[in-house]
Amino acid sequence: MPMTHRHLIGTAFAIILAAGAALPAQAQATGAIPVATAPADASGDARAPYAWSDLCRRSPAECRVDLREADRVEMTPKLWKMILSVNSRVNREIEAVTDEEHWGVVDRWDLPEDGKGDCEDFALLKRKRLAEAGVPRRAMPMTVVIDEDNAGHAVLMIRTDRGDFILDNKRNAVLPWSQTGYVYVKRESQLRTGWTSLGGAQTSTVASVR
Repeated sequence: MPMTHRHLIGTAFAIILAAGAALPAQAQATGAIPVATAPADASGDARAPYAWSDLCRRSPAECRVDLREADRVEMTPKLWKMILSVNSRVNREIEAVTDEEHWGVVDRWDLPEDGKGDCEDFALLKRKRLAEAGVPRRAMPMTVVIDEDNAGHAVLMIRTDRGDFILDNKRNAVLPWSQTGYVYVKRESQLRTGWTSLGGAQTSTVASVR
């Protein structure tokens, strides 16, 4: 039976996910640092996720942009190993639950201090730990994508001199942004408190992330 265009897309996405799953952090750490072919460039202002705005009211430091910090970091072997370690460790430590299960609301962004959270909570904790280790927060914008289920999903982007990389609670492998299979919608601005479009979808279509 011939495959439809939709089936082909789904199959391609499954192959991408399988490739990421086959590259655990330990295996990645032994190889050369990958290079993203091009940066994930911004294309104008975007509306912030409403739950992010609520986070900013409760925890302003999570949203503040310090223009004195670098907007990209030098990717060294030491930093690469740290990124892989933080990504896989947080993925192991935090129990994945939806915001409705956790808080009784559709979408809430917060640090998973009770050991439970969904995608954006994983990403916030990864950013916190990397910032505590000296990585400039400005180089780590929270990012919203459309995932394989055509749903909003949040990841952490790290912008480096070797390209932009994605820390994701769906896999321990840290991939160049262009190899995740996601559609990139928007990310935090590196110039001010707010968000910028990545041009991959109409930003109004992503009301919440999970």
